[in-house]
Amino acid sequence: MSIERRQEAGSIPFPEALGVLRAAAEETRLRILALLAEGELSVSDLTDILGQSQPRISRHLKLLVEAGLVERHREGAWAFFRLSDARAGLADPLLSGLDRTAPPLSEDRARLDAVRAQRAEAATTFFARLAPKWDELRSLHVPEAIVEAAVLDALGDRRIGSLIDLGTGTGRMLGLLAPRAGRATGLDSSHAMLSVARANLERQGLARVDLRQGDIHAPPFARASFDLVVVHQVLHYLDDPARALRGAARLVAPGGRLLVVDFAPHDLEFLRTGQAHRRLGFSAEQVSGWLAEAGLATVATRDLAPRESGQLTVTLWLAQDGLAQDGLADTETEQPQRAVA
Repeated sequence: MSIERRQEAGSIPFPEALGVLRAAAEETRLRILALLAEGELSVSDLTDILGQSQPRISRHLKLLVEAGLVERHREGAWAFFRLSDARAGLADPLLSGLDRTAPPLSEDRARLDAVRAQRAEAATTFFARLAPKWDELRSLHVPEAIVEAAVLDALGDRRIGSLIDLGTGTGRMLGLLAPRAGRATGLDSSHAMLSVARANLERQGLARVDLRQGDIHAPPFARASFDLVVVHQVLHYLDDPARALRGAARLVAPGGRLLVVDFAPHDLEFLRTGQAHRRLGFSAEQVSGWLAEAGLATVATRDLAPRESGQLTVTLWLAQDGLAQDGLADTETEQPQRAVA
């Protein structure tokens, strides 16, 4: 867990600290905390791993939530639990000092691995049904490696304290950017897609990413709470993309940035019926206008041209709160054969 996360957590008054430590000072609750240090889990996950009844696990979780050690969030009919950043100053040293190579923690970790393997298998089965459509769409624009390199180039070396990926889908942008962020969150309306993202991120060793189910038009987060907001290949699915960008802009912290990646205007009508696209791309001026209406200044755009005529151009828009000029300096077009630095 990062030093930045501990620093952001701040100090805790003595009476509250005493209550936190008392809540952790019980065998099952300490085992739960050690498991949640590996990533968010559901009650069902914890029941399977710890071999205890659901009411018993729920009671322990209730105490940990009340003590502020654990946060709870809903994902459809499911509830997921994760360690709270607010108590990281106390929890981190406690958990980092545990010997995880000996029982019961070693046994808990082995069962956690089994639960994750089952989750990954279910996610793979679900995504296999979608793969043909995704492969068809990928074939219509420059390789994703070029898009991702352009994203990294656009963002530069600036530190990312807190990141949110709106409409995270399979978690691809989180996998790319979360290692550079002090805190990373993904939002998606689909529980099934969040399951895919969770499995993908766990494979990459990014189990501490916070995944939430919610509406991109009304993201359930406080205003100005993220240094970087990403909206990657989402707008073309929406009836009201301007509203979604207003919601995204609301999350941008002072001096923070919003990165939009989507298609330039095109005439591939079959994407409406075959891929459920609501909009056939966006002009640079259209998205920049929406961003301006939302209170953000577009500091750069970049077009990634397709390999062949009749295919899709991918456009990146980088906007910022305030007038600081970070990232790309000009509007430019990347040719597919040209390597992106």
